[in-house]
Order: sequence, then C-alpha cells, then structure tokens
Amino acid sequence: MYRIDILTLFDLTVGDVLSESILGRAQERDILRIETHQIRNYTLNKQKQVDNYPYGGGHGAVMQADPLYQCWKHVVDNYGGGHTIYFSPAGTTFNQAKAKALVADYDHLILVCGHYEGIDERFIEECVDEEISLGDFVLTGGEIPAMALTDAVCRLIPGVLSDPKCFEDESHWNGLLEYPQYSRPEEWHGKKVPSILLSGNHALIARWRQKQAILRTKRRRPDMYEKLDLTATKADRKLMQELQEEFPEDFPS
Repeated sequence: MYRIDILTLFDLTVGDVLSESILGRAQERDILRIETHQIRNYTLNKQKQVDNYPYGGGHGAVMQADPLYQCWKHVVDNYGGGHTIYFSPAGTTFNQAKAKALVADYDHLILVCGHYEGIDERFIEECVDEEISLGDFVLTGGEIPAMALTDAVCRLIPGVLSDPKCFEDESHWNGLLEYPQYSRPEEWHGKKVPSILLSGNHALIARWRQKQAILRTKRRRPDMYEKLDLTATKADRKLMQELQEEFPEDFPS
C-alpha cells in the first residue's frame, strides 16, 4: 500500500479534499492511505502555539522546529520512515517527471506544510529530504501544494485509475500536450465535433489525435516542442510531412 502522511495546521480541510472521488475510492480499496496530522497537537505550549518571531527581526512569524519535529517523529515511529518533502518557493519545481519518480522510488511520503513566513531551518536540515515548489510564485501555506502533489502522485499508482491509458495519453506524459476532447452533443452553439471523431476509424482517429497533440504543443508550449524528437523514424517523418502540408503556417518546410 502506498502511504502519504501530511503534516499541516489544517488537517480537516486537507483530509476531506483528499478523501473524495477517485482518491477516496482508492483508499476504500486499500490501494493507498492518506492521513493528515495536526501540528498543533504536538506542541507543549498550553496555547497550542506553533510559531514565534524570527531571530534577527522581520515581518510575520516562523513555525517552530519542535512541534514540527514531534509531529514528524510520531509519523516515523508509527508508520516507518518516509521520504520527507517540505513545500517551499526555494524548492525544485514539481512536474510530471517528478510525480513518476516519487511513485517509482518510494512507497511512503511525508509532506510538511509550512505557514506564516516559513519554518525553522533546523527542522529542514534534520528531517527534510527534499524541498519542492509548484512554481515561481508564493502561497500562504503548503496545503495547496501538498494536495496537488498528492493528487498527481496517487493517480499514477497502479489500480487507482482503471487503466494506465487514463494518464498515458494526457498532457506531459510523453512530452506533449493532450489533444482536444469532445463529448455529446455533436453540435453545440453552432460548433461541431470534428468529423474524423465520428468516423469509427480508430486508426485515423489515433493519427488525428497525435497530430493535434503535436500542433497544440507547438502553438502553446514551444519550449516543450523544441525538446521533442519528431524525425527519429520513417513514420515520424511522414507524420511531420503531413503536418507541414495541413498547417504550413505552423510547420514551414
């Protein structure tokens, strides 16, 4: 069973979100276990205080090392050591490749959600294995990153989704953005579903989707497109030739 423990000041909120829908059903089937732990329960302060003023001055407050450590130690003592991640704007940017690696390399993650102006550096030095960021921006706490990482990781765990194709055709799995998707009805607000999707020819549909994925990546994420090798095989070169003929403005010869 894959296990994720989340250290947070908002345990009920985070726990409720991650117990719904697909992740909730996976937990009911004992494929994975997600538990949240209230950091305030591990402070010796009668007022349940977990933060204090930063040494050296400055705005705001810093989460103290010991409540974090005692909460972390409770998880380790009861559920075993796990790969400990602290969410920080100074961390490595999270992406799909990192989600794959976390599933492949570990079966237990401990996620630490900071708040206020951050956490005491000494806890990071002693207990944290890795710092991760969602991107080049700052949030008020680590709860949103923790939920995002948990969702991204857990959906890759075998058995959580019904079929690996559920994520292998999606954006970022193979360096491409996903092709456009359509559902019923065939016409909505004067816009029609591409006729190829109504043809019943699965080979042609697959080829259309592959072209659309390349086209969308070229238009929306040229940085990703530049990293692709789209001429490695004869089939790849033929596909690119067709794209040049169909979309000469995007794929000039």
